[in-house]
Amino acid sequence: MKEPVVKLMQGNEACTEAALAAGCSFYAGYPITPSTEIAELMAERLPIYGGRFIQMEDEIASMAAVIGASLTGAKSLTATSGPGFSLKQENIGYASLTEVPVVVVNVQRVGPSTGMATSPAQGDVMQARWGTHGDHPIVVLAPSSVQETYEITIEAFNIAEELRVPVILLLDEVIGHMREKIVIPDKDSLKITNRKKTDARPEDFLPYKADEDGVPPMADFGTGYRTHVTGLFHDETGFPTGDPKKADALLRRLHEKLDKAKDRITLVEEIETEDADIVLFAYGSSARPALSALRQARELGIKVGLIKPITIWPFPEEVVDRVAKKAKTIIVPEMNLGQLIREVERASRGQADVIGLNRVDGELFKPEEILEKIKEVR
Repeated sequence: MKEPVVKLMQGNEACTEAALAAGCSFYAGYPITPSTEIAELMAERLPIYGGRFIQMEDEIASMAAVIGASLTGAKSLTATSGPGFSLKQENIGYASLTEVPVVVVNVQRVGPSTGMATSPAQGDVMQARWGTHGDHPIVVLAPSSVQETYEITIEAFNIAEELRVPVILLLDEVIGHMREKIVIPDKDSLKITNRKKTDARPEDFLPYKADEDGVPPMADFGTGYRTHVTGLFHDETGFPTGDPKKADALLRRLHEKLDKAKDRITLVEEIETEDADIVLFAYGSSARPALSALRQARELGIKVGLIKPITIWPFPEEVVDRVAKKAKTIIVPEMNLGQLIREVERASRGQADVIGLNRVDGELFKPEEILEKIKEVR
């Protein structure tokens, strides 16, 4: 086994290299700040690996293209930001209902509308979960460093392939553009998951007949299997159905397959929460100054802990519930006017006071701001 490689790398670059390591062979997208480096690097790197890059006319077409490529068996990626993420939503819903594994990177910036294209925000947290219509399943991951971006990009592909679900990777301008030292492991040491393929004969194949884990095996387009893919509710054959029982069973199965895998796909880091009176709940780039504030508070003798969710959807409610039983206060720093705090409040069930700390000016939190809030509520 080769030694790991140590590099100084930008977040968007780490995302690109990790996607290639995960086996991504198709990228479709449209340039938009601050995600453009991912498209630029994919255009350069994918052909070296025998993959395909295409710049589409817009983000609607980009999302459609990665869905089509995935149906042929290719691990597919697209990246965007701000208004581009809004345009992708209808086809994200299509991928959810048709169970097409794709990875969508959203490098968040200040909005709404054009907003501030070169400034960070965390205003797309609820859009990532509920941006498309209907009760759709989705997985959303939010790394807080360049190293995590590399590791979690690979995990995003693994989850998408394993569960046949779209996975949203929520970066932001800070994580996407900052440069840090990262350790790139030898490729042979990486855990790479590929989608289940059917072993049925073509004449017996039912494209949406699920196994016990709730996930149907796939057959690539062009391999002799008939697969009907529609955004309408469908039965196991893939053809549309208006049968209420079949529609109900389909939508419940789409959610239950995530529920069955929740322990594996829920990635959360807890830091010094065991004895903490005050717990910070912070994700993405906001987790960085939160950790610094925790260390400063501990030096002052204030018992502070940190919940740092990487998986933000499905929301790690069990962790919040357990910590809220012991902590007096949970502080939620977010670069928005209060989005994920609503889930923290729900999951804490009144067992701890939940207080928000918010910025929407395109600037990252300073550790001192969070420390001041800690002193205020102690």
